Amino acid sequence: MNKLPITTNPLLTKSDLQLAFHQLTRPLQPYFSPGSAQLNLPGAGASYPRKVAGFEGFSRVLWGLVPLLAGGHKNDELLDVYVKGIRNGTNPAHEEYWGDVADYDQKSVEMAAFGFALALIPEILRDKLTKEELDRFSHWLRQINERELWDCNWLFFRVMVQLGFKRAALPFDSALTERTLDQMERFYLNDGWYADGLHGHSDYYVPFAFHYYGLLYAKLMEADDPGRSRLYKESAERFAQQFVYWFADHGASLPYGRSLTYRFSQSAFWSALVFAEASPFSLGVLKGLILRNLRWWFSQPIFQPDGTLSVGYAYPNLIMAENYNAPGSPYWALKTFLPLALPDNHPFWLAEELPLPALDPRSAQQAPHMVVCRTGPDRAAHVFAFNSGHLSTNEHTHTSAKYEKFVYSTLFGFSVPRAEWGLAQGAYDSTLALSEGDNLYRVKRKCEEISVTEQMIFAKWTPWSDVEVQTWLIPGAPWHVRIHRIESARSLEAAEGGFALGIDCGNADGLSNAPHILEPDGCIYAISGHAMSGMKPLYGGGRMELIYPHANTNLLHSRTVIPTVRASLEKGVSWLVTAVYGDMHQSVDSFACQGEPPFIEVIGKQLAVYRPGCLEPSFRTILD
Repeated sequence: MNKLPITTNPLLTKSDLQLAFHQLTRPLQPYFSPGSAQLNLPGAGASYPRKVAGFEGFSRVLWGLVPLLAGGHKNDELLDVYVKGIRNGTNPAHEEYWGDVADYDQKSVEMAAFGFALALIPEILRDKLTKEELDRFSHWLRQINERELWDCNWLFFRVMVQLGFKRAALPFDSALTERTLDQMERFYLNDGWYADGLHGHSDYYVPFAFHYYGLLYAKLMEADDPGRSRLYKESAERFAQQFVYWFADHGASLPYGRSLTYRFSQSAFWSALVFAEASPFSLGVLKGLILRNLRWWFSQPIFQPDGTLSVGYAYPNLIMAENYNAPGSPYWALKTFLPLALPDNHPFWLAEELPLPALDPRSAQQAPHMVVCRTGPDRAAHVFAFNSGHLSTNEHTHTSAKYEKFVYSTLFGFSVPRAEWGLAQGAYDSTLALSEGDNLYRVKRKCEEISVTEQMIFAKWTPWSDVEVQTWLIPGAPWHVRIHRIESARSLEAAEGGFALGIDCGNADGLSNAPHILEPDGCIYAISGHAMSGMKPLYGGGRMELIYPHANTNLLHSRTVIPTVRASLEKGVSWLVTAVYGDMHQSVDSFACQGEPPFIEVIGKQLAVYRPGCLEPSFRTILD
């Protein structure tokens, strides 16, 4: 199979990034509508009509096109298409009119890209549009001022439109902008983190939405609103000190949360820092974070045969997608191309690309409820995030899988259910699944209590009204320990899933049917390619099995195996203690477990968990 040109782009210079933008967008040209106001990519539907999906696809390309033009690129082939599209899309008399905007409308989301365009390239738009057309354009955008928006990152879309009006010398509502920005301060937590709405999750919407728009505001409104601009930069710099832990040295970032089909938007935050001239790290470090993430993504099979982006994560996959993912949705990832707005002689382009800064082996992050650990050379090659879970749920698609797993990993990814029947359809990696013996399993959906320290994570959760589970996680790599106290008024079947191991990894022909299995000293290990996943029951009984989930349940690997410990639990109180292994591995022939597993000591009713070589226990409890 011939490689797409973008997969061999070295991504070293500004011209390489400009070329990457064209390599991503040239395959889109056949899909623009006759009036250019729609980008009608083929594929599955979303929660909004196809006409809105076509408008979404059209708008999202602007996140890359606008910086390209702002940075001095002349006579871009897409510019005339977009001017024509804006002209027709905002004309109520034209058949491709985008339509009036309702409350909670997806069109409000896409308006932010047009505010961005007005803010960065007002002269180009004024030159290309007549006064009547510009007035009609701004009148159409102004609808967002009167519409209800979801009380979360959506509020920033209104600010982006107003920012565009301000920069383009159009009527600007400063009072509305101030009120909206003040509303968003309710979502601030600590250390630069936001919740995506009151009691919402803290995920990639913090870097690629809250901070991204905040940094655009900070840069473009620095003279008009110096206080808030300074605040946004300082907050982003604090956030960067923790967010950097989510990136592995080879460029991959932690798969976690929703909207993961936006893919390389994971590094958009670093692009916004450069644009806003905020400096938590050197320009060389920021450059490396951005370009390595892009290189990693462009080496994955994320493209359709015609070169357009697919919906999915590391490969085309509708199973993990959100209800709001249309065929054009992934092009939100072009937000990472913001550095193209910088001039050719900007220090960013002249800086030497540098590796990650020196990082601690662990980072306890209270806002996202995680302890992030790193292993491999210089603790940079593999990133684990140990997670307590959350006190609420956003009820988006596969929320439990995306927010409530015990561990997330750049090496193993995570899995989502294919269907509801049994362990193979449920794909229960990095979680405890409980059933009443009917082959229908429940997992943690939200928590009653949580706590996070560098040494211990705790969560209390209730899968049924008369079943309470208390879970303690002892973070670590390559081994970690999970302790569960299960108090139940019903008999249960339990399945404790380890990491989902890709079983075609490193096998170019894809013919491998099974991983290599080892079972030394009461453990079970599955080895495939350059990774190894294992389990060892420490207390509470149980039998070890390998579960082969249905295909395409994992975000990184289309075929996986999950080492699993299964146990039968009687009514009353039961305890399950399991050691879980996951890390890189070089070859089966040179197998050697990278460290002995933790072990337990039970004296009377006291249980203690020890790491090898440690005299003091990592965990101690009374068995009731």
